[in-house]
Amino acid sequence: MFIHTPVVFINGAWLHALSWESWAERFANHGYLTYAPGWPGEAATVREAREGPDMPPDIGLDDLSGHYAEIVRRFDVPPVIVGHSVGGLVAQHLLGTGLGQAAVAIASAPVNDVALRTCPESADAAGEPTGAAVALSRERFRGLVGNAVSGPESDQLYERYAVPAPRRLLNDLGCRGAPRHPSTLVDTGNTARGPLLLVSGQEDLLVPDQVTRTVYKQYGDSTAMTDLKQFADRGHSLVIDSGWRFVADYVLGWLGERGVRPTVPGR
Repeated sequence: MFIHTPVVFINGAWLHALSWESWAERFANHGYLTYAPGWPGEAATVREAREGPDMPPDIGLDDLSGHYAEIVRRFDVPPVIVGHSVGGLVAQHLLGTGLGQAAVAIASAPVNDVALRTCPESADAAGEPTGAAVALSRERFRGLVGNAVSGPESDQLYERYAVPAPRRLLNDLGCRGAPRHPSTLVDTGNTARGPLLLVSGQEDLLVPDQVTRTVYKQYGDSTAMTDLKQFADRGHSLVIDSGWRFVADYVLGWLGERGVRPTVPGR
């Protein structure tokens, strides 16, 4: 008897959990048991997330990390953790604490003392932040997330996946000079953790490739396996745009090379 290896997908800021729909199907077709549970309190649909009076919920990075830590601990077989943007930071944080058997951080928000280069804001006419949510306009989404694809494709991605992000979470990442939350800290020197893959898009404007390379260097003192993959001509939308399959298939291949299999012997 064999048990399917779980894969937990963690969406990033400004993208709904639906953003993993293609990945979940692809990984399931390769034999993995896939979960994209979404953030705590996340609306069931993109429309509800945009229009609901209490959306997004007022959560911080500790809420997000705790939410996914609880999910990961439920499995009898340690899951693979795949995160994008802020989800990539959470994936690294969890792996660094000994959770999961492997992690993939794609266009990840930076960890430890690595600075966040870009932080979109919603502001009033005087330039002061407004409200508990930070939403990206269609144009801002195209400039920061869909900059490496055509305008029409970026607009389609916006309509299907884009949702507001909690301001408290962005502040925890260090937006507007706020102190970075302890949950941004990752034990990069942990030698007992599972393998980690960092992925960047070389045209990413929200999390530039240089940020990912700087984070990669922080893992240099650990003997645990850490790999870096850079995709040329790809932006922050690399997990949802028309080139998503190239990234997903690379991740699938990398997992196999690191000894992570879709099924394991049952107990």
